[in-house]
Amino acid sequence: MSETQTQPLDGILVADFTQVMLGPCATQLLGDHGADVVKVERAGAGDLSRATLPSDPDGAQNPIYCSLNRNKRSIALDLRDERDRAVAHELVRRCDVVVSNFRPGVMERLGLGWEDVQALNPRAIYALGTGYGTEGPYARKGGQDMLAQAMSGVMERRADDSLPPQIFATTLADYSAGMHLFQAILLALMARERTGRGQRVEVSLYDAMLSMQMQEATHELMRDAPLNWAAMPHTGAFPTTDGALVLVGAFRANPVADICAAIGIEDLSQQARFATFDALVEHTAAFRAELAAVFATNTTAHWIERLEAADLLCAPVRSLSEALDDEQTAVNGMVLEIERPDGPPLRTVASPLHLSDTPAQVRLAPPALGEHTDELLAELGFAVERT
Repeated sequence: MSETQTQPLDGILVADFTQVMLGPCATQLLGDHGADVVKVERAGAGDLSRATLPSDPDGAQNPIYCSLNRNKRSIALDLRDERDRAVAHELVRRCDVVVSNFRPGVMERLGLGWEDVQALNPRAIYALGTGYGTEGPYARKGGQDMLAQAMSGVMERRADDSLPPQIFATTLADYSAGMHLFQAILLALMARERTGRGQRVEVSLYDAMLSMQMQEATHELMRDAPLNWAAMPHTGAFPTTDGALVLVGAFRANPVADICAAIGIEDLSQQARFATFDALVEHTAAFRAELAAVFATNTTAHWIERLEAADLLCAPVRSLSEALDDEQTAVNGMVLEIERPDGPPLRTVASPLHLSDTPAQVRLAPPALGEHTDELLAELGFAVERT
């Protein structure tokens, strides 16, 4: 992108009251694509993610915090204090978007609820990320990624029903809801171009998890029967002599015959128990055991080569470190290095959005707590020296 070319969200001012992950991953994308994101943090403490792991005093070197807060300016305020609330209100008067992800009622108690913001700035988009929504029996229940996995049915579904439910090892709900919140904000900004009015937009962890299961949920609703892609009989993860691989025998007229031919064993589809899909479902464990015994005799690379030669869908099971070091990761530009004036460069994950003319840009490293307080007070017309 040329130095004179603008980004899609240049000129958009965001008052960001979010913390942890749902909200910050949405507002970071807004910042990546040009928005001026003002991170409003609690004086003396800041975003909870600053202290998620042992860190420096203000959390600016914390990997969890750093992964979610580039391209933002931090102002530290005590919103219980009348003077600091006046600063927040002035920011809201000038901004295009107000984003929060507190439990319902918190922003209202701070004088920053939907009606308060509408009175201050009718053009502002009011974006909420919640655990379960703002109404209903769970509205005031604590929202958290793993709880949403459990409450939505995601955790209960697994490839092997004989195993206990497992927490998914990355933040499915937070990230999904954050991406939906980002999308909702963009849609509301587009609508404002036509109407001149702001609107309230809301996303919850719970709804994001239900939406992620759209295929399974629709199958359940229409046929009153479960659907579990990971439990499909010709799909699975199989240990090898030096690791593991995943095989997906989909989009084939006779996947059993094709898999058997690729790995050099007799055609198991000739056996009655594996001859039809219904029979295969009934004997899934036996079929997988046949494959597992073969895959355990050689390396992952050996089997991947044979399966790919037959155009079967497969992949090695890798660690995150291996994925980060992969050439494809480098080609896609997904490892980002951010220069910092007070320390070594920060290495993190880049935006997954690849725009040919207006790509994401890094303008600011993740800020220290209150790093831009004086700068922002001056911009908002307040005296920098406050007692």
